[in-house]
Amino acid sequence: MTLLAHERYCDEIAHQVALLRSVVMSGADLSGTVPTCPDWSLEDLVRHTGGALRWVEFIVRTRAEEEVPEERVPGLAGPGRRGDAAVLDAWLAESGEQVVAALREAGPDTKVWSWAGILNSGFWARRMTHEITVHRADATLAAGLPYEVAPDVAADAIDEWLQIVEFVQRTAPHDAARELRGPGRSIHLHATDTGPHLNAEWLIELTEDGVAWRRGHEKATVALRGPLTPVLLAFYRRLPLDAPEVEVLGERELLEFWLERATFG
Repeated sequence: MTLLAHERYCDEIAHQVALLRSVVMSGADLSGTVPTCPDWSLEDLVRHTGGALRWVEFIVRTRAEEEVPEERVPGLAGPGRRGDAAVLDAWLAESGEQVVAALREAGPDTKVWSWAGILNSGFWARRMTHEITVHRADATLAAGLPYEVAPDVAADAIDEWLQIVEFVQRTAPHDAARELRGPGRSIHLHATDTGPHLNAEWLIELTEDGVAWRRGHEKATVALRGPLTPVLLAFYRRLPLDAPEVEVLGERELLEFWLERATFG
């Protein structure tokens, strides 16, 4: 598994911020509920995403060696006035510019704190790429707008999610993570619209020692098939398994079992 280049992540964060800003300025109801994050309105979602960008910017810029309390981060909560798309858009734009500048200046190897044991700024460039890519899907779907993501970014988002599940199993083996252990069960993800140059297929094995995965085409207990973007959205629980864009072959219950228990911790 090969990471994308650091500059690729920085470019993609800037691109995703621009796309999320277009949702904010599309005329969508900022007070409307986000179906895939039902505790949030669209404005809540945007504030969460922009706040995460500002938090990471502070961590990287200050070379933080431990977790930074959110209250220490200037402007993290967003503008005081709610319901104003132009004000929210300006704040989000500034959030994106700040984090991209900090990540570019730091490069991938600067030592900083992270929660996943990867203590460098490159971790945060990758994490924020996928944080905003997936939350833009939440915002876009809530606004009823089309959603697409570059194939290399979508594939890397699936890689990162699997690595996070592995990390959680090793470090925080709570009940849901423990239940993913066990022999003889496997999940295959198969993107049907990419060529062999990308190898957008995965085999995930639920073993007694924890989750193991690799890229490749192999038989499994259950398979999730479809174009890469819908496969990504279904695997991140943003698209239902009975959506027409994807197909489930084999023991659907195992895939549902995974989706219920795979977690950030």
